[in-house]
Amino acid sequence: MPLQPTPPRRSAPLLLSALALLGALAGCASAPPAGAPAPGRPPATAANPSAQALHALFDAAWDDAMQRYPNWATYVGDPRHGDRLHDASPEAEAAGQAELRRQLQALRAIDRTALGPTDRTSHDLFAHGLAEELLFVPLVGWRRLSLGATHGFHTEFADLLQASPADTAAQAEQVLARLAAYPTRVDQELVRLREGQALGWVAAQPVLQRVLTTLDLQIQAPLDKSPFYEPFTRLGSDIPAATRDALQARARALVSTRVVPAQQRLRDFVAGPYAAAAPPAGNLGNYPGGAAVYAALVRSNTTTDLTPAQIHAIGLREVARLQAEMQQVMRDMAWPGDFTSFVHHLNTDPKYFHSSPETLLAGYRDIGKRIDAELPKLFAELPRAPWGVRAMPAEAGPDASEYYSSPGLAGDRPGWFNANTVGYKTRPIWAMESLTAHEAVPGHHLQSARALELGELPRFRRASWYVAYGEGWALYAETLGPQLGLYKDPPSRFGFLQMQMLRAARLVIDTGLHDQGWPRQKAVDYFLATTGYDTGYATIEIDRYTSDPGQALGYYIGQLRIIELRDRARAALGPRFDIRRFHMALLDQGAVPLSVLDSQIDTWIAAERQRPDAP
Repeated sequence: MPLQPTPPRRSAPLLLSALALLGALAGCASAPPAGAPAPGRPPATAANPSAQALHALFDAAWDDAMQRYPNWATYVGDPRHGDRLHDASPEAEAAGQAELRRQLQALRAIDRTALGPTDRTSHDLFAHGLAEELLFVPLVGWRRLSLGATHGFHTEFADLLQASPADTAAQAEQVLARLAAYPTRVDQELVRLREGQALGWVAAQPVLQRVLTTLDLQIQAPLDKSPFYEPFTRLGSDIPAATRDALQARARALVSTRVVPAQQRLRDFVAGPYAAAAPPAGNLGNYPGGAAVYAALVRSNTTTDLTPAQIHAIGLREVARLQAEMQQVMRDMAWPGDFTSFVHHLNTDPKYFHSSPETLLAGYRDIGKRIDAELPKLFAELPRAPWGVRAMPAEAGPDASEYYSSPGLAGDRPGWFNANTVGYKTRPIWAMESLTAHEAVPGHHLQSARALELGELPRFRRASWYVAYGEGWALYAETLGPQLGLYKDPPSRFGFLQMQMLRAARLVIDTGLHDQGWPRQKAVDYFLATTGYDTGYATIEIDRYTSDPGQALGYYIGQLRIIELRDRARAALGPRFDIRRFHMALLDQGAVPLSVLDSQIDTWIAAERQRPDAP
């Protein structure tokens, strides 16, 4: 399931791409004092001029990014820029691109051969991120498609406000400043959307219909229930009552006179001239230069050289395999009918559903506690940061997908599995174990929280994100369920297989849409036939693939690579293979491209062969 809010893939450096994926965490970590060494810098750098230069570049680039992208600074808990919004003016965009080129030039001036192994990897990852971001600079039309089916510019501000701390009056003042600045940011985005329209890049009609629905919900919400007022519903208890009342009054005034009118201007444009220019379908092959854009997105999201055709073939193979396993579950349950009737039964029998939002939350918490107790079987070390289950905001609606919110870099907030309690009537019990394994443990929480605690790594590596690695790990985590006491009954086994099928079918559908020119209805029909989800969910997913091409490919490609590496290590090490140590080898370098993960595991295998205490 997607993490939220939107990755800043069109507006921020790729080295910051994880910051958005830290979810709706409340910013609380303190920035290091001016002149203080950044946390995570290895002591050995003091004796190595090349390493000193490298880490100085990392620190300067991080601070520049925090200042240039204050939204994302909030997500990692840097409070210094919490009164500002990202400047998306043409001048600021050009300055940011120039800074990326300057950083790349500075990186090339550093003698990589003089660096230690960890620093060489950090050097290469930093170079990879800069090169990727610069690759997309000329693709202006693509970068102007900022409105997506499930997230985008229209949801970005509400997400940011939910993540903004409001425990003190000073923090509330920062939020007020952002409310006041929002109309300017909307005006900047309207310029960018018009630029994209002039270049022939407008989101598809079904996508824009979802955008308009979201905007209407935001605009029409009662003031005290508005997502733009949300920070002022959780002001710190230490704020004096009179001050609290004054802050809330100012917030109501800004939301009603500044923010909502700005959002209405955005809506009027989207519903008017922008929608009039929208194509009926969003296949990238139909956009100017769209084939090249898709090729770049496939490489970026999978961190491999696989072509769309190769990925399509992998998807077809895996769909066929999973279909056979689903048929076995039907036989295990002695189901007399076909797949359609079986899925209908699982989705309509009341025994498969919780009776209230509260029992749904309790169900997720119970599963999580059961998994927690089993984790030492598979992991030599576990992250210190705890995690919990909470309800996602009600305005997300019953169809919103569950997601995970990570702790900040300071590690003083928990991770959260955000459950859709509004949609409890459509959340089958048999799907909950696999979903918990993916979004919480041993999935996103275990990986993300562990990465944040790797203090020997520079900050950009502890907070970095690659879809193929992060989502690949979470999907792989689902496969560990039997070893964690999950999927003991056939319905839960089917729930696991359906989640796997969802990601395998994405390989076929995403490449079908954007490389092979599938019409939207063909994609919907294929989704329904293979996954067993209903039509409403199918159309949401297809519109997601339409507006975020390539992203859905990273999940299954990443999982397959991790399984391949595990099998490689087991075959190479024989009785020396320790699954607990293998999992730490996967996790203890933070998020990396799959090619880097390959080399890391090969190095680990060689070291394990020499380990004297191995059996």
